[in-house]
Parts: sequence; structure tokens; C-alpha cells
Amino acid sequence: MKRALAATLDYIKKADMFLLSLCLICSIFGLILIWTTTRNIPGQQFSVQALALILGLVGFIIFSLVDLDSIATRWKFLFVFNVLILLSLQVFGYGIAGGYRIWLRFFGVGIQPSEIVKVTFIIMFAYHIQYLKEYKNLNSFFALAQLTVHFGYVLFLVPDLGSRVIFMAIFAIMLYLAGVKLRWFALGGAAVAAALPILWRELHVYQQMRILAPFDNSIDPTNISWNFQPHRSRIAIASGQVTGQGLGQGTQTQGGGVPFQHTDFIFSAAGEELGIIGAFLILLLLTLIIIRCFYVAAKARDTLSSLTCVGVGAFMMFQTLGNVGMALGFTPVVGLVLPFFGYGGSSLVTTFVAMGLICGVKMRNVSPWKRQFN
Repeated sequence: MKRALAATLDYIKKADMFLLSLCLICSIFGLILIWTTTRNIPGQQFSVQALALILGLVGFIIFSLVDLDSIATRWKFLFVFNVLILLSLQVFGYGIAGGYRIWLRFFGVGIQPSEIVKVTFIIMFAYHIQYLKEYKNLNSFFALAQLTVHFGYVLFLVPDLGSRVIFMAIFAIMLYLAGVKLRWFALGGAAVAAALPILWRELHVYQQMRILAPFDNSIDPTNISWNFQPHRSRIAIASGQVTGQGLGQGTQTQGGGVPFQHTDFIFSAAGEELGIIGAFLILLLLTLIIIRCFYVAAKARDTLSSLTCVGVGAFMMFQTLGNVGMALGFTPVVGLVLPFFGYGGSSLVTTFVAMGLICGVKMRNVSPWKRQFN
């Protein structure tokens, strides 16, 4: 008993309790919002999210204690795992969204593989970039090829557009902060621009309309189709004004004015029932977490640790911007959940695991990391 207590106290002393506290505050805040957005609809959303919070906390602790190097050196297993779990969607997936299967179900519990792959993708990507930085020989060519294949298969196999956008953002930010020169980004941007007509034709019509609708009012002038959710979301946020209509009292939130508000549009519930103050608090908490990720990255002992933190920070930043942008009608509706707040057990557990990796890096920091990629 004494040994367990001593180990617990030692963990609390060494762990990043500031980061953990922020994560717990966000998650509890999210539970409150899920409760108020689902109290009038059938389902066990609150209970499922509460269980995910417990599992996420366990995952945070476990992965903060695991040495990142021991995971990264087994990247081949991660590669096989990623391929198999994403391919399994084609056979066992359910919940077809626009023709895509995006969930797996185990013992009655739905799991979204694209959320899990975010973490393994970041670790593998960071490992290969570190290899490229440290070894200037023929093997670097193979590492670069593996890195390219890794990124390509993820974009190809991940079914939903929102996840693809996040993976592309992670890819770009990690490479930039690794020190890749801007001319390579310009070259990549030109290649993407040249391929856009082909990529555009590969999108479903509903995806094309969702992308264009926020920027072209003629596509949905009455806001009853492609702009319906963002339109109702803006009404909810505006009606909250400064202090909100009160928890559980929001007209849109309690009346079902914003469909599936507890998932992609939970930010609108905060805006309506808690006002600008509640919405600002959400943004402040998430901003502090993102800053913490990049701060730990700057202090990390090696490239692998630093770039892993960068990747996690990038996914948190762009997913937050994308989700809030959807709620405000500034960005297309592409199915991005607000980290820690929106309903989704896979997302919550995965995000806690990612934060556990950040905590583990901080616990093992020995020297600042400097950009060396030339």
C-alpha cells in the first residue's frame, strides 16, 4: 500500500498536471454540454462519453509512462495495424455517411478508426523524419519512400473528408517545423493545384456542395439544405449574446433546432446557453492545451519527441479551427468533432492518449530541441 501511494505521489510530482487538469476541465465541460444537448433525445450519449472519459484518463496515464522510442521503433507493426483497421471499414464498417463507412462496432460499441490512426500516423511520421535528419545515406531514400507511402495510404484509406483535411494539416505542420524549406511547400502546392480538378471529380456531390456553400450564397440561398446546420448554429450562437439563455434553457438547443448538435455543432450549444463567455472559455482552454503541446515540443530531448508533440498540437489546432469554423459558417461542414467537447468516445479516448504522449515527453525532457533540417 505504501509503495503504491509513493508511486502515485511520484507520478503526480513528475507528470504534467497542468496539461492533465486542462484536459479534465475540458472533458467535464464537454459532458455538461452533451447532457444539455441530448436530454430531450433518446440514447445513452452522456453515459458513453463518461465511460470514454474514464478510459481516456487511464490511457493518458499508461501512455505517459511508455517511452515513445519503444513505440516508434515498432513502426512496422503500426503500419500493418493502420492498414488493417482502415481496410476493415470496407468489410465490417457501418454508419454510411455519403456512401462511406466510418465506424466499426465491437460488442455494441462503435469505434471510429480514423481517430485512432491520427496518433499512430503522427508517431510513424515523426520517426521517419527523425531518421531522415540523422542519416544522410542511401537508406534515407527508402525512409523518404516509406514516409510518402505512409502519408498516401492514409489519405486513400481514410473515408471521411474531415479526417483527410486534418491529416494533410498534420503532414504540412510537421514538415515545416522539421525545417523543410518553403520552396518544397511551393512545389507541393503547385502539384496539388494541378491535381485539384481530378480530386474534385472524385468527391461526392454532397461534399462538393458543402465545400462551396459557405462561399457561394447562390448554392443554398434559403439555408434549407447545404447551409442548414451552419445557419441554425449561427442563430443559436447569436441568440446567446453575452451571458447565454441559461444551461438547459436554449431555444435552439432544447428544441432540436440544430441537428446532431451534440457532435459536430456542440460549440453552438455553448454559445446559446452560456453565451460569449462560455464560448470564449472553450476557446481559451483549447488554446492553452495547444500552446502546451508546442511548448513541450520546444523543450523535447530529440526530434522524435518534439515532432510527435508538434503533430498532436497541429491536429488539436486544426480540428478546433475547423469545428468552430463550421459552427460559425466560415468553413465547410466536413465532420470534425470539437476535441474534448463534442460527443465521440473514440475521439475522446484518442485525444487523451495523445495528451499522455505529450506528458511522457515532458517527463523525460533533458534538453531543448533545435531545428536541424537543411
